[in-house]
Amino acid sequence: MIDSIPLPACSVLLLAGGRGQRMGGQDKGLLEWRDQPLIAQAQQLTRALSDDLIISCNRNAERYAAYADRLVQDDSTDFPGPLAGIRAGLAVARHAYLLVLPCDAPLLDPSLLEALRRQAAASPERPVLVRQGQQWEPLLCLIPKSLLGALELAWQAGERSPRQVLLALGGVALECPADDPRLANLNTPALLEQSAKRDS
Repeated sequence: MIDSIPLPACSVLLLAGGRGQRMGGQDKGLLEWRDQPLIAQAQQLTRALSDDLIISCNRNAERYAAYADRLVQDDSTDFPGPLAGIRAGLAVARHAYLLVLPCDAPLLDPSLLEALRRQAAASPERPVLVRQGQQWEPLLCLIPKSLLGALELAWQAGERSPRQVLLALGGVALECPADDPRLANLNTPALLEQSAKRDS
């Protein structure tokens, strides 16, 4: 049974390296929600899971450093997308798996992360991606470090879509309901404000 399989040790990568276009150019990981930066929420959720907590950021490194064991950044300055951050995190990860989370999904909970790890334990050497109804959520995933070489080949061939790469590498789904509130992506100022009002 899947519940009896030991959970794999993992490094954690928090993605905070985007342009923040939907946030008016603001660094969204540093925007506040429930009186804390979004990156602090993500760090608190994942800190107990790993002694290797990595943040992908391309600016404000001095502020992000307080929440991570180490930082990575894209190897180009044109913000090529989240696959660049995943690639950088996977290259330095110290454990056999890399748990990847976006910084703007503060309603994620420990049970979802445990489910990802359990699915990975049952599907060794394959990436696990959250699927919400029929929608893949490739930035919520667990990737075996052993796939670094194959991911790098896809990158060098011009692929920039995390979903396309991870599915091509044999990705399997962790199924979640289409209306799962834990997967709310608060990636605009309006969504952050609405969520804060509901919480007050």
